[in-house]
Amino acid sequence: MEGIIAVCVIVVLAFTLMLLVVSRFKRCPSDKVMVIYGKVGNNSDGTSRSAKCIHGGAAFVWPVLQERAFLDLTPLSISVDLENALSRQNIRINVPSRFTVGISTEPGVMQNAAERLLGLKLPEIQELAKDIIFGQLRLVIATMDIEEINTDRDKFLEAVSRNVEGELKKIGLRLINVNVTDISDESGYISALGKEAAAKAINDAKKTVAEKERDGAIGEANAHRDQRIQVAQANALAIQGENSSQIEVSQSNAARREKEAEALKIATSAEKIQEAKALEAAYAAEQLAEAARFAREKATQEADVIVKVEIEKRKRELEAEAEAEQIRRRARGEADAILAKMQAEASGMQSMLTKQADGLRQIVDAAGGNPGDAMRLMLADKMEQLMKIQVEAIKNIKIDKVTVWDGGAQQDGKNATAGFVSGMMKSIPPMQELFDMAGMNLPQYLGTVQTEAHEPAAAEQTQQDA
Repeated sequence: MEGIIAVCVIVVLAFTLMLLVVSRFKRCPSDKVMVIYGKVGNNSDGTSRSAKCIHGGAAFVWPVLQERAFLDLTPLSISVDLENALSRQNIRINVPSRFTVGISTEPGVMQNAAERLLGLKLPEIQELAKDIIFGQLRLVIATMDIEEINTDRDKFLEAVSRNVEGELKKIGLRLINVNVTDISDESGYISALGKEAAAKAINDAKKTVAEKERDGAIGEANAHRDQRIQVAQANALAIQGENSSQIEVSQSNAARREKEAEALKIATSAEKIQEAKALEAAYAAEQLAEAARFAREKATQEADVIVKVEIEKRKRELEAEAEAEQIRRRARGEADAILAKMQAEASGMQSMLTKQADGLRQIVDAAGGNPGDAMRLMLADKMEQLMKIQVEAIKNIKIDKVTVWDGGAQQDGKNATAGFVSGMMKSIPPMQELFDMAGMNLPQYLGTVQTEAHEPAAAEQTQQDA
């Protein structure tokens, strides 16, 4: 029993769901556009669509998420009585016209109608379209002359249709028909143009009648003239026919004799031509034989010369390759010799520097590992040479004559002569300055520079001078 109830419940639910689906499946009549709005998906660029338009067919409308409405495709006839429209000639004209418009079924324009006209009634749509048509009609008239508007109606209607339809598409409408009745103006310019055209038509008709009457009189005179001429021509043709017959007989006999002579001439010419062709063929055969013999001799001589030139060329190439190989070998030998020499020099320099480093290491070891003691040993070893260099610096100075005005002992206990010699010794760079220039400090065991003792003496000398 419970199973039957469950089955009944499922059947009822399935039937209810089917009814819901069927009730939400909406059909669109042929004279309307069905607009489904709500959540209808996105455009190709990712933006959300405002509505989905369907013309004909049917679509499923989701409950809660979507809703539908219809746009009526019934054409709207709009009477546009435009008055005092200013033309390009600054003449105001009246243009009574009637426009027929309707909702467009083009995809893009139909979307515009769904966004801008949905919910509006037909009179409201009619008024909106009327305002747009008024503006565009005035714009077209302002760009044309009255003559163009009045005479070239196709051009005027094309311009109006193009401008009006372009603006109507922006709100979802399309232009179906344009009908412009009589155009008038307050100044009477168009009426004057009509009278001018009527007068011109009457004058043209009168001119045409006069020309036709003239042509009739001329035709009658020409007919009498042609009659007389044709009678005279008939008589002349009769006489001419008799003479022509006699001439034709004579010409026939002459033509027969001419044909006989021509045939004889052609036969003789043909025999001569055949003989000439035979001689020409013989001469051509001899010429071809001579050309073949010349080509054979030329090929033989060219082969002999080319073979010799190729052999000589190959010989020179081999000699050049051998000479280049010798140059490469000599260059390789010289490079190997230079490399060996440089390697030997580098090895000698490395050995010398290694031995020098070993000697310095042994000096440091002999000083008990003390770098200061090692420096003392090295300076003690080089002291004699340093002193010798200082003495050599002034040994060879040549002084022919030295005049000294000696005033006796000075403050420091030296006379002028002693000061002169002491100054010359001081011109030699002292050891302290040598160490300063080398970026080193003078070892303490060689003494220190006394500067404090000299400063009072210099101050005292300055006072005495003052």
